[in-house]
Amino acid sequence: MAKRSATDKKTPARAARMKIKKGDHVVVTAGRDRGREGMVILADPERQRVLVQGVNMVRKNKKVDYQGRGAGGTKQGGIITTEAPIHVSNVQLIDPDSKKPARAGYRYDEDGSKIRVSRPGGKDF
Repeated sequence: MAKRSATDKKTPARAARMKIKKGDHVVVTAGRDRGREGMVILADPERQRVLVQGVNMVRKNKKVDYQGRGAGGTKQGGIITTEAPIHVSNVQLIDPDSKKPARAGYRYDEDGSKIRVSRPGGKDF
């Protein structure tokens, strides 16, 4: 019987937590779109990726789709432009007060709830 390696686990590894959530205002810190700002549309913790509105735009070929009955329906297809996901390490939250990139941290409220705060300033996001 062969030994099991560290990668042959029965239970899947839990996705690492991300401090960037859907709806956050972020700035891109690395890559072709460095310096561009946008709103997070989708956060994918399993793949450690986020989809930022108007950032990392790619062109895709969409197959013609006939809408309606028969061949007389409308045709939708061609080249479309859409956002592609980028790695979470390439974006940074924007501090709402100073409008500069800031790291995110956590603090606990009096009732025990977890609140995200900006690291340099300590203000709530």
